Amino acid sequence: MALDETAFEKLATATLSRLADAIEDGLADHVEVEFQGGILTVDLDDGGQYVINKHGPNRQIWLSSPKSGAWHFAWDEAGQAWASTRAPAILEGLLSQELSAATGVTIEL
Repeated sequence: MALDETAFEKLATATLSRLADAIEDGLADHVEVEFQGGILTVDLDDGGQYVINKHGPNRQIWLSSPKSGAWHFAWDEAGQAWASTRAPAILEGLLSQELSAATGVTIEL
């Protein structure tokens, strides 16, 4: 079942807020984290930037990665996760893997 607009907004905002807190807590010495206006930005020390935001019209979370490019994640009710629309990947797993590689510090989101 697809998320309605209200459920999407609530779930996506909670996800982005949780990610912001976890990245800030785990990588504060290696990245700059900002979560404002529904947009989460993570600036790496080397100048790379991740941008993660809600995309309401498609009910997706979009990720722009300096390593792997653009990703779109839709809510998978069965898996209870934000799953990629283009490849077998979960938002938290992909982000954990890339941020760990970029900073040299293991983080599990």
